[in-house]
Amino acid sequence: MSGRRVLRLTGTVLVALGVLAVAWAFVTWQWGDPATSLYTRWKQHSLEGSYREVQDRFALPPAPLRQTQPATKSDPAAVIRAAARRLRHAASSGRAIGRLEVPRLGLDMVLVDGTSASALRKGPGLDRRTFMPGEGQLVYIAGHRTTFGAPFAHIDRMRAGDLVVLHMPYATIVYRVTRHVIVPANDIGRLRSAGHEVVALQACHPRFSARERYIVYAVPVRATPVRRAVPANASTAAAGAAPTAIPLSAGAGPSARSAEPDRPRPGSAQGAPAS
Repeated sequence: MSGRRVLRLTGTVLVALGVLAVAWAFVTWQWGDPATSLYTRWKQHSLEGSYREVQDRFALPPAPLRQTQPATKSDPAAVIRAAARRLRHAASSGRAIGRLEVPRLGLDMVLVDGTSASALRKGPGLDRRTFMPGEGQLVYIAGHRTTFGAPFAHIDRMRAGDLVVLHMPYATIVYRVTRHVIVPANDIGRLRSAGHEVVALQACHPRFSARERYIVYAVPVRATPVRRAVPANASTAAAGAAPTAIPLSAGAGPSARSAEPDRPRPGSAQGAPAS
């Protein structure tokens, strides 16, 4: 083969590789890395089945008729808070604990417990140093921005007023976005609860960099209890009242002082999770 033909062939190969590299970069920028996304999709499918078991275990029991409810047991927010605390103590890293829905991002994925590298490969994860939705404290959720499904690829598109919905075994809780911040990656103060319910969605910033963290905050609007199904042969009285939405505010829940002893969970003492 002549030198000219070798050069022509080499040039053609390099051009083809360049086109492929540009195409790969564009796909990754728009939708995330395809290779790692396949892994996350497979893991999400596996988590669907395990989450159904969590739903069966942690859904609230059927409510009795209103007139038979003891006064001390009738506060729906307190019932949700107790169920959330029970799930937090029983959860283990990497296991399914709920579903995260963010309409602005077209996101609907199984939420996992923990923000370790292995947990975040499966989907968005709840930081184990914070709380479960419905406990009246900080709910801190991290997710990848360019790899492993890239759930928060376009987190910077979120605006005040957007909805964030957390479907938990015991309740569906709707939040409304209020603001966002960009902070250094080592700002561990963002993991400290202020004593009221707020969701923080976190991703690395800027894209393809772990230098900073982009955090979107949302406050609760309402919660709808999720109760276990009543057997088909149960009486009408046993079925109880249908679930109704509970109006919530950011100030709902126990005070920071009363919740503080119950706050720490197993997990790393490092800064905000890398995503």
